[in-house]
Amino acid sequence: MVVEIFKNYDPRIRIFYLIFAILFVTLAAGVTYRQVLLGPKYRELEKRQNLRRILIPGPRGNIFDREGRLLVGNRPLFSAVVYLNELRPEFRREYIELVKKARSEGREITRGALQIEARARAIQVYLNRINRILGRQINVDERALERHFRQNLLLPLPLIKDLEMVEYAKLIEQIPVESPVQILADSARFYPYGSAASHALGYVTSTYDVPEEGVPGKALTTFRFKGKTGRNGIENKFDQHLQGTSGGEIWIVDPSGFKYERIAHKSPIKGRDIRTSLDIDLQLAAEKGLGDRVGAVVALAVYTGEVLTLADKPDYDLNQLSPYISYEVDEAIRERGAWLPRATQGLYPPGSTFKLLTTVAGLRNKKISLASEVHCPGYYFVGRRRFHCHRRSGHGLMGLTDAIAQSCNVFFYQYGIATGVDALSSEARRFGFHRPTGIELLSESRLTLVPDPAWKQSKLLGAWTGGDTANLAIGQGFLRLTPLQMACFTSSLARRQTRTKPTLIHDPMRKFASVEHGGFAIGLPESEYAALIEGMETAVQTGTARRAQIGSLRIAGKTGTAQFRANNQNTSLAWFLAFAPVDDPKIAVAVVVQGMDAEDHYGGGLTAAPIGRAVMEAFFLKDPEYSGLLAALK
Repeated sequence: MVVEIFKNYDPRIRIFYLIFAILFVTLAAGVTYRQVLLGPKYRELEKRQNLRRILIPGPRGNIFDREGRLLVGNRPLFSAVVYLNELRPEFRREYIELVKKARSEGREITRGALQIEARARAIQVYLNRINRILGRQINVDERALERHFRQNLLLPLPLIKDLEMVEYAKLIEQIPVESPVQILADSARFYPYGSAASHALGYVTSTYDVPEEGVPGKALTTFRFKGKTGRNGIENKFDQHLQGTSGGEIWIVDPSGFKYERIAHKSPIKGRDIRTSLDIDLQLAAEKGLGDRVGAVVALAVYTGEVLTLADKPDYDLNQLSPYISYEVDEAIRERGAWLPRATQGLYPPGSTFKLLTTVAGLRNKKISLASEVHCPGYYFVGRRRFHCHRRSGHGLMGLTDAIAQSCNVFFYQYGIATGVDALSSEARRFGFHRPTGIELLSESRLTLVPDPAWKQSKLLGAWTGGDTANLAIGQGFLRLTPLQMACFTSSLARRQTRTKPTLIHDPMRKFASVEHGGFAIGLPESEYAALIEGMETAVQTGTARRAQIGSLRIAGKTGTAQFRANNQNTSLAWFLAFAPVDDPKIAVAVVVQGMDAEDHYGGGLTAAPIGRAVMEAFFLKDPEYSGLLAALK
């Protein structure tokens, strides 16, 4: 009997085992690769899809004057807002109603358009309640609403911005706590003194570019509340110092992108404060003195260079620029020419105040001496051209001191030409007139001009003439300087030096103003310097600056009246420079008042000197040594 043995194993099946093994290994490798190696990447993608970050800028720091009085602060800014994620049931209900209506009317159903309309209708219900409370008539802006949905879904939608305090109180009292409409508190810049020091302080505008250092989740999709950035003045120069530290929140969102759960929170922190060198009492005195006229006033502390006053007219009410600048406000400021900070950007011929520099140049170059004299008949010929003195009848015999006190043009024509353009220009540069002062303002002009023959030729204006030198000697012609530069010059002259570095930051430990900034000793013997100062003091006592007198206070001053072209008309500029007291200088002042048409007849002694007096009075009323004297005068 033969027994057959059957095998249930077929060698050909091994190929299938091999294929299954390869597939299993490939699958295992793929799973391992995705879970182990790509796991962190997918987890990061999951976070980005499910997590959102909200940045909340911190309030800006305050700005104070030198005595700690608030110049710029923050006021509460309240807005009525609606939280969109809480209105989702209303959105859905309104959308269903609109779809039913469209079908019943046989209209084409456009999903996107109906969603926008549904959202607007749902929000308008709540807005109508606010309208009834406040007595307003505000409707939902569908375009703004849709833009908000696309760009800022996680942020509350503003319904009414910058509520008045009465409106805020009504809404707080009458809006239910559980309502999706709530009052959002923010801050806006506040200026207690309105327009005072507007150009020096500057203003802020809204920005989404807010600091985010220290807020986690930088890689996440981020929504930002608007912050503020400095656009001018101290607000701009010290923007990083004043900026607050941003806070933030991280939210889990649902598939539609609405908030689901907050998982992280960091509170914002207020920015750092600044104490400026400004004295608001002097600032207000300067601005009151200028009144409605166009001009600028700068006052410096002589031995520290600290700016006590930086006044410009016309100016603008800073509160009108906060929380935003409307088109109407911008246009009104522009039409008045009030955006221009004339103290730092106004370029003017300094007129007869420049005779002080001509005196220094003449004395240092041995072209003027203490014995120098001129007979002034009221004019002076340079070639065939007659140059007039401001007193057409003449001053008669003029020595150095009297020429300064009476501002005799003829004296300075003659000795300015003798000194020469090269020496005059060189002396002007030695005092720093050819470059910005370096004050902490980005608005300071870099276009000041100290002319010389090379400059005139480079501008294709022809060869330099004796008449050009005569004009330069009395601060006319091509020369262009700023009021801030003239204040620094006055302060330097008071300290017997050539440079003053002004600063807007108050430092009670600051002792001296800036020999280290390129300045030198004035370079005059005591007798010559004394004669120069005597001429300035005599100008206040009996000369052209008599309207600057303050009792027995010893003041060294110099007036100037220059010709200037504005609005395509020849107008006048009134200047006044001064420092006091003569024997221990504490304050230096520069004033310029600009005529705007031919009818404005301004003079340094008549127009500018009283403004300088008002500023100095405000200063010395606060000095115990002089306050009694000035109070008695009042």
